[in-house]
Amino acid sequence: MEGCVRNDRRAQELFYRTFFPEMLRMVRRYTRDEDTALEIVNNGFLRVFKKLDTFAFKGSLEGWVRRLVYHSMADYFRSNARYLHFLVLEERDDVVPERSHDTFFEEDILKIVGQLPPVSREVFRLYAIEGYSHGEIAENLNMSEGTSKWHLSTARQKLRQQLIELGHIPHKQERMA
Repeated sequence: MEGCVRNDRRAQELFYRTFFPEMLRMVRRYTRDEDTALEIVNNGFLRVFKKLDTFAFKGSLEGWVRRLVYHSMADYFRSNARYLHFLVLEERDDVVPERSHDTFFEEDILKIVGQLPPVSREVFRLYAIEGYSHGEIAENLNMSEGTSKWHLSTARQKLRQQLIELGHIPHKQERMA
């Protein structure tokens, strides 16, 4: 880290190579376009290198890097409104109507996620936002993979119901018409 703060290119390359695969994996959960994913990750690392001297050694360095790359991703999606439908709510998602993109933002999603039961909220965050597998979540939260999948399913159902109630996605009956 000291080398990175001093702009030592070798230290920065080592830092980048250490965290790049995990950050790219996280970003790929939201976009399948490789160029977009690389742009987001690289912008995130630019942000990391600019702020590296502010890391307070409280919590994990990887978590801090992940947060900055995630913020870079959120900024990208916010500035490119066509990507606002990136949140997966079901295994077989329906198309999100274009009208909902005009009034629905990341803050709305996070507010609804914050209303989930604590364990379901944590599983959802780890899986949908952080990009962990069910095996990793199960190990970290001391539960079975099946329980992790159940919490994710529960979270998705509750989020979907909230989005229907708020009018951001149509009821099933309306979609069939």
